[in-house]
Amino acid sequence: MIGLQLQREELESQPRTTSYEVIVLGGGPGGLTAGLYASRAGLRTLLLEKQVPGGQVATTDLIENYPCCPEGISGSELMARITAQARRFGLQTENAAVQGLTIDGDVRVVHTDRGDFQARAVIIATGAHPAMIGVPGEEKFRSRGVSYCATCDGPFYRDRTVAVVGGGDSAVQEALFLARFAAKVVIIHRRETLRATAVLQERAFANPKIEFLWNRTVAAIEGGDAVERLILQDTRTGVESALAVDGVFVYVGQRPNTGFLRGVVALDPQGYILTDEEMRTNVPGILAAGDVRRKTLRQMVTATGDGAVAAHSADLYLAG
Repeated sequence: MIGLQLQREELESQPRTTSYEVIVLGGGPGGLTAGLYASRAGLRTLLLEKQVPGGQVATTDLIENYPCCPEGISGSELMARITAQARRFGLQTENAAVQGLTIDGDVRVVHTDRGDFQARAVIIATGAHPAMIGVPGEEKFRSRGVSYCATCDGPFYRDRTVAVVGGGDSAVQEALFLARFAAKVVIIHRRETLRATAVLQERAFANPKIEFLWNRTVAAIEGGDAVERLILQDTRTGVESALAVDGVFVYVGQRPNTGFLRGVVALDPQGYILTDEEMRTNVPGILAAGDVRRKTLRQMVTATGDGAVAAHSADLYLAG
């Protein structure tokens, strides 16, 4: 917490300017890489992030599939390195929550809770947030047994029983992390096979603390002051059963953070930004990078690639 406070004080102490050549929205891997490339190209660049740069990746316990780190690296350390690298080339950062984006001729105006900022080019890298399963009790017990971040909350469940809902990479990876603390981890999946990569599946199947409930969905989350049990429904028979747990971690997909963009750029039905291969949206001077745009693979390595391309396209646009 002390380090976080110092970073915030550092950001707030920076000279405040409101006009830039490029503004990057979002401080995850895509946004930071865009900021790095734009700044290194000599463009006056601002990155806006509502907390501190790093994004959701900063909460990941171990990253093993990002090139350059053969032994793996924690998300927080990797993002701190990228942040420092981008700042070395002159990237300015500011804590601000983006509320809207408007177009005034050749100027794009970003509206935030800390005022308006202007630039000729804007790169949107606001990422996505965890999807909810939308069942009774989920909202009620949020932060009281319902979590979307094992790295954040896993240590609170030492020697207890927890459930993980989902069958993709995130679900299995977080189940493996939870197994370090919990007495038992139950992975609940609506199908009878996982979608996670083979190496993660092998580790999960080999872990004696991890159990699997196939062909099940969560129908409700129940308890008193905190989560006590899940009501599960068999996807084949419809029969319901109860599972006693102390906590449940949900990993059933993501939703893009694009609510402030409706009517500004083209979005797909799920809300993801539509771009071409150069990261350009349908509006000149507005680009997108990372998990916020429609694509088939959402990984840190693809986000950083997007960020580099978006910055290059922004440079070409400004050179015009």
